[in-house]
Amino acid sequence: MRGREAREQAERRAVMATLAQSSGDDIVRLWDAAGRPADADLRRAPEPALVTDRGRIGGGGAPFNVGEATVTRATVRLASGHVGHCYALGRDKQKARLAAIADALWQDPAHRNGVESRLVAPLQAALAKARDQRRAETAATKVDFFTMVRGED
Repeated sequence: MRGREAREQAERRAVMATLAQSSGDDIVRLWDAAGRPADADLRRAPEPALVTDRGRIGGGGAPFNVGEATVTRATVRLASGHVGHCYALGRDKQKARLAAIADALWQDPAHRNGVESRLVAPLQAALAKARDQRRAETAATKVDFFTMVRGED
């Protein structure tokens, strides 16, 4: 039982990470194309807030406050009783609301496959494509320095 719960938590975390990293426009476009219901009881309406970013110098130093970031959070409840949450960087309220609804739908076994195939999988593919494009652009600017060994004259 514990193994299944841990696996399900990890899967839910991955789904929410995909939604949080994706653009709001992509989520709205795929949401509309999938014909997913966008109505839910708002337990916490989407609202922007500030969170403090903490960092460490070199990854091992004492933690310090780097700055602040804007995060939008939302909590919804579906008629089925499933509750969904979302925390996403930025101020996109519609993205936060739809991601929270997607979280709640994903928790319902009847809707999980549809959410994964019609929303999450295309978003993961778009994120991977953007990541590969960034890597290719970065690789194009790479300079290889080498030392030539000169023979004795």
